[in-house]
Formats: sequence, C-alpha cells, structure tokens
Amino acid sequence: MSFDKEKILNYCNKISENTLMRTLNITYTDAGEDFLVATMPVNSSVHQPVGILHGGATVALAESVGSAASMLFVNPEVSDVRGIEISANHLKSKRNGIVTATAKIVHKGRSIHLWEIRIVDENDNLISLCKLTNMILPKRKSEDK
Repeated sequence: MSFDKEKILNYCNKISENTLMRTLNITYTDAGEDFLVATMPVNSSVHQPVGILHGGATVALAESVGSAASMLFVNPEVSDVRGIEISANHLKSKRNGIVTATAKIVHKGRSIHLWEIRIVDENDNLISLCKLTNMILPKRKSEDK
C-alpha cells in the first residue's frame, strides 16, 4: 500500500467531526510514514482561569494526534485503538497563538503502540512533552458492545 498524505489527513479530519477534536479546533496538518501532526489554536476557549493554555487541553491534543496516528497502522475493520496511558510534562506556558503536536512512533508492536508527542509553539518552543501508550484490540462484534 502506498503512502497518501492527503488521503490520511482527509480521513483524520473527517473522523473528527462532532467530537472533542472539533470542540478544541484540532486540525490534522501533516503526516508521514512514522508521524502525524495536528494543530490547535490557543485562545480563551482552551485557557485555565489564569489565562494560559490548560494542561488538559494540551493532553487532549496529544492523545488525539497519538491515537489517530495508531489508527493509521491498523485495519479499522478488525482492530480498535484505545489509549491506556498518557503522561505530560508541561514546560512552557502559552497565552495565545497556535500549538502544534507531532506524534512520532517509538514502538509499534502488534498489541501496543508507544508514541512521543512534542507540542511546540509558532517559534518551535517546546510547550509540552507527552508520552502515549495505545493498546490495539480486536474489534468487538456490535452485539458485544
């Protein structure tokens, strides 16, 4: 199967309709053989009360891009992706602008994917460094859900 960046980005943005990703205005912007990139605007809708980017919004961005990246490695008709652990180190605050999350695969096993997600601002300042572990499960039959 050949790599089709536009098809992947269209797919990721399409499956995000009517989800938290739309609520947070997360947009998938770039993809490669071993990475996926998404952006999120930083404004009052993702601020904590003191007027800076909320860590929870940052983690939601990280998990969104890492989980979508795992989906690119599995057949969605037979497998499901579930995030089972995420950690984040918030290193710099951000008041406004855009943050960009890049998920890069660290380990791609049959049942576990490990991702490193770097979240940077427009000047490539590291805002947060995250690690996401996804479990790959066999898709359950609809009557079992």
